[in-house]
Amino acid sequence: MTTHKLETTEADIVYDVHGPLPTADGRLPLFMIAQPMDASGFRTLASHFPDRTVITYDPRGLGRSIRKDGRVDNAPTVQAEDVHAVIEALGVGRVDMFASSGGAVTSLALVAAHPNDVSSLVAHEPPLIPVLPDAKAAERARAAVRDAYEARGPGAGMAAFIAMTSWRGEFTDDYFARPLPDPAQVGMTTEDDGSREDPLLSDRSWAISSYRPDFDALAAAPTRIVIAVGEESIGTFTGRTSMATAELLGQQATVFPSHHGGFMGGEFGYPGQPEAFARKLRDVLSDDKSPAAR
Repeated sequence: MTTHKLETTEADIVYDVHGPLPTADGRLPLFMIAQPMDASGFRTLASHFPDRTVITYDPRGLGRSIRKDGRVDNAPTVQAEDVHAVIEALGVGRVDMFASSGGAVTSLALVAAHPNDVSSLVAHEPPLIPVLPDAKAAERARAAVRDAYEARGPGAGMAAFIAMTSWRGEFTDDYFARPLPDPAQVGMTTEDDGSREDPLLSDRSWAISSYRPDFDALAAAPTRIVIAVGEESIGTFTGRTSMATAELLGQQATVFPSHHGGFMGGEFGYPGQPEAFARKLRDVLSDDKSPAAR
């Protein structure tokens, strides 16, 4: 693995190249992105692709990528331009891409703006509130996470986040009638360290979950787009956003093993099924006739 830094006026973007460039066998590099996770979350998944040159990166303001623009918000269109700049810096033309969570949102913004950057995209569980029929209620649930975090700290915020993301079905009156869980009941700390900078629990990443893709631009792009959903996520918030996004693209979501972080090993303490996930990802990337392909 080699590590590189792309310096721009707004940020220093750090990315890793696992394998040779140009690739040894002529296959496209496989770029893996997420948000708010940095490259460290892809260690396990990347290890299951020893035959591919894998690219990972830290989004601006996360991990090793330092912001110089004076901002703290995370916007998918801005991050898409960072990813585009990294792809250009690679100097190999198009890439294949696996993108998860907020990274999946960024990837859709990337394809809309730069349709020739990506050959095949697997967008895994993009948390896109505007595609939901209960979008207003989902925004209210999201605000409750932020409010709990602001009022009582990271444990309370994460407990509210878990309640939101594990709820199955639309956010109805029954959801809002429930008291938010006590942090200790879901294994979270009850201590408040005073910080309010978490990109997941604050409103700093609301531009990501509030993003509505340009579906006309995506339909016109030459990129093969596959929307992926974890089998354990079906019916939950990100499962529903995945299904709705796929439908708006004229396809059915492709079911992958495990949950929202199903591609990870023990990087963040909630392992999925990375070996099975990698097998499914490999199959989807190699199957140009997949019924989930646009």
